[in-house]
Amino acid sequence: MALQCGIIGLTNSGKTTLFNCMSNTRAESSSAAFSATRSNLGIVYVPDTRLYKLAELQPTQKIVHTTIEFVDIPGLAKSSAASSGQQNRFLADVRNTDALLHVVRCFDDDALPHIEGRVDPVRDIETVNLELQVKDLESVEKKLEKAEKLVRVGDKEAGKLAEVLRVYKKHLESFMPARTVLLDNNEKQYAGDLFLLSEKPVIYICNVDEASASEGNEYSRQVENTLGGENAEVLTVAAAVEADIAELESEDDRMVFLNDAGLSEPGVNRLIRSAYRLLDLKTFFTVGPKEVRAWTIKSGMTAPQAAGVIHSDLERGFIRAEVIKYDDFIELGSEAACRNKGKLSVEGRNYVVNDGDILNIRFNV
Repeated sequence: MALQCGIIGLTNSGKTTLFNCMSNTRAESSSAAFSATRSNLGIVYVPDTRLYKLAELQPTQKIVHTTIEFVDIPGLAKSSAASSGQQNRFLADVRNTDALLHVVRCFDDDALPHIEGRVDPVRDIETVNLELQVKDLESVEKKLEKAEKLVRVGDKEAGKLAEVLRVYKKHLESFMPARTVLLDNNEKQYAGDLFLLSEKPVIYICNVDEASASEGNEYSRQVENTLGGENAEVLTVAAAVEADIAELESEDDRMVFLNDAGLSEPGVNRLIRSAYRLLDLKTFFTVGPKEVRAWTIKSGMTAPQAAGVIHSDLERGFIRAEVIKYDDFIELGSEAACRNKGKLSVEGRNYVVNDGDILNIRFNV
């Protein structure tokens, strides 16, 4: 599924370092502000230990992870939303993403100067968020102006639109992101075609120094305290440590490195899984001797829609889905055992696929 997480933040926050740790694409990082001129797109494998447990019970030729796309967007800075050229292109790239990973610098390094002169993560968050909100306010005001003209000629639907847009306008003028506006989903649909930048779901990533990889530091605690009212997830990751781990080829060497840093797994694994949830995605599996494979679907997809993710012919000719729950398969050890114990269900077109379902699609075209 072509859903993208955009990685944003100020220059020298560690965005590109994190991107390189996760992605099969290697982007050039630099200490020079605004040295990047374009966004970098990478395909990221979603870590899922369930695949390996399934493969232990069903010998297979290969294991295939599901993936999501990450976009490393060049660093934003003050007044970028009001400028032309390069910075506006960055904001356009933000608009094209489905969710945001906001990397915040939470470390000191004299060799890597902060573009504002000193490290202040709360200020940095406000700087980036303001740029997005300014652009959103501009979009809202333009649409509100058109709606008010229609109201004056008696368009009742335009009246409701204008009412909703005024709520957004007041909210944005109060330096609040659009995602926290107090409107229900039906009301929000009136502004849906604006694709507001600050309405995108977000995870804040505190990029800390090596010594703070497991517990965080004073900078990351400032972020957590500041964002308490936004109901946003905050993760702590040491990008420099993650970069070193990513360079190690031996799993044993990685574990030694992780243990020394006080970690049980790479921080980017937690980050990737959190991004997957942020995009409202779920995983179902197909299991067989040729491959054990994870597939991505949006929450709420039905069995025919999930079949279409595998191949359009499966959705077009869908007859039924044979479904086994992951936990039942692991407990009983095989499809045959699940069938004998009544743990294989036959589902029709209205079945909503759950995370961890193992599907066998029956179809005819």
